[in-house]
Amino acid sequence: MKKGVSFLVTVALMALASSLASASYPSPLQDTCVAIAETKNAVFVNGKFCKNPNLTKADDFFFTPVNVAQIPGLNTLGISAVRIDYAPYGQNPPHTHPRATEILTVLEGTLLVGFVTSNPENRLFTKVLNKGDVFVFPIGLIHFQFNIGHTNAVAIAGLSSQNPGVITIANAVFGSDPAIDPDVLSRAFQLDKNVVKNLQSRFWYDNN
Repeated sequence: MKKGVSFLVTVALMALASSLASASYPSPLQDTCVAIAETKNAVFVNGKFCKNPNLTKADDFFFTPVNVAQIPGLNTLGISAVRIDYAPYGQNPPHTHPRATEILTVLEGTLLVGFVTSNPENRLFTKVLNKGDVFVFPIGLIHFQFNIGHTNAVAIAGLSSQNPGVITIANAVFGSDPAIDPDVLSRAFQLDKNVVKNLQSRFWYDNN
């Protein structure tokens, strides 16, 4: 009986480890898999076609901002990065990355940053960052950065996906195409319907 229980525990742990492992990017089977649009003599890996490794060059790994759309060499590598420049009192408004955790390093200036946890707590974690400070935004959570200084600020963000995606909350809610029924938003935000319609009529900029 004891042996049987021990065996079941071992199998359960192996199954758990297997499920956790399968949740990440698959391990690459070669040094590089540079994404290309040309499909002739290419191999399809992780949503992109791979270039012949013998034709890979340094420019395949260079660009800014950095994700697989700009640097095809990021295909299968599971990372991307971006430089963010903030004007005085400028911000990167509340948004989420559905496929990536973000780690932000301040190069210049002072930023107020924060993220909010999921329901039901909706707990806000916030911090003022100065030059050299680092902050992490967990995957999928709403987060923001705001330059509270009188001068420009600069930060570099690394993300744990070659294609992290971005959903800017205000854009998605009030700038969707087609528009969300104002009655829905009026109830959700406890706003007058005319206020909702006014918000929906505004120009929502793209901060991707």
